[in-house]
Amino acid sequence: MGIPITELAEVIRSKNSGPYELTMDIIFKDFDSYEMVKEKNVINKELISRLYQIPEKDICSIINFDPAKAIKITIKRPIVAGAIGESDVYGAQQHAPLLSIEV
Repeated sequence: MGIPITELAEVIRSKNSGPYELTMDIIFKDFDSYEMVKEKNVINKELISRLYQIPEKDICSIINFDPAKAIKITIKRPIVAGAIGESDVYGAQQHAPLLSIEV
């Protein structure tokens, strides 16, 4: 077993990124942890595809943002924000799958 991402990250959150996309942020406690995860390429399209059960083509971007020691992941929303059947218009409850990541 690896190190749980929850031990390395200070913040793991999701948010609305417009009506058609969701963004998840992983903000690390320190630069050493961030650099380790970045160098190992732990957060990649294959992992996000598996965690969110979406095709890789629905992953818009995975960005390493060095100044904030953060990784930003943007995916297409499975249902347009505010549409019938959509249950999280703010996208604030979509980060849970990231909590299971181990490094």
